Amino acid sequence: MSADVPVVFARWERFVAWLLDRTEKFPRRVAFTFRTRIDNLALDVFERLVEARYQRDREPTLRQVNLDIEKLRLLLRLSHDQRILDDKAFAHACGELAVVGRMIGGWRNQQLAGVSR
Repeated sequence: MSADVPVVFARWERFVAWLLDRTEKFPRRVAFTFRTRIDNLALDVFERLVEARYQRDREPTLRQVNLDIEKLRLLLRLSHDQRILDDKAFAHACGELAVVGRMIGGWRNQQLAGVSR
């Protein structure tokens, strides 16, 4: 990605590539439950980040990104509890979601501060 692309985009792109590689290896029995939902949520977040970048009022879209990240966190935890996602992958995913969540929170706060001026 070029230098004018926000860091959160590059980070999320790397995470999604990593995540899609992991979910591809999920057993067939969970392909239409966990894998599809996780993949779709991760891609939805990516699309919403693009939308937010080009909107004047970004806060509602960023709020939805936070909600989608929380849903993703829940599905990953359930996958881990079902022993579909190993400990190391789960820890990595949680760490990445926490970092991106903080970045989105900072972006939201920046937007809210700009609105109150």
